[in-house]
Amino acid sequence: MPRKKLLDTAILEAALEGLELQRQRLEAQIAQVRRLMTPRGGPAAAPAPKGKRTISAAGRQRIAEAQRQRWAAIKQAKTAPAPKKRRLSAEGRKNIIEATKRRWAEFRAKKAAQQAKAAAKKA
Repeated sequence: MPRKKLLDTAILEAALEGLELQRQRLEAQIAQVRRLMTPRGGPAAAPAPKGKRTISAAGRQRIAEAQRQRWAAIKQAKTAPAPKKRRLSAEGRKNIIEATKRRWAEFRAKKAAQQAKAAAKKA
């Protein structure tokens, strides 16, 4: 029986060495991942302190006043008069109408020329 105990011990020692090598590799990989997670490879950020924060009365007044100013600016923007609409002069309207008529006349002339050309091909 002592011989079997030696074999069992040798096998267990070999298994232990293999497992320790694996553990060393895993620890190295874990350390590398942790380095990648920290900003710029520095130490990990400290956790935020826990507990309720309090604010002074003066701080609350400053916050309230700033909010009142923001609301006043919003209300003032709503009541501001709208900018004047631009109006088209009679001369400008006349020019637009003439240009539109000229473009349509050119379009119709081009279409008539194409139809005449097509009719000439058929004949």
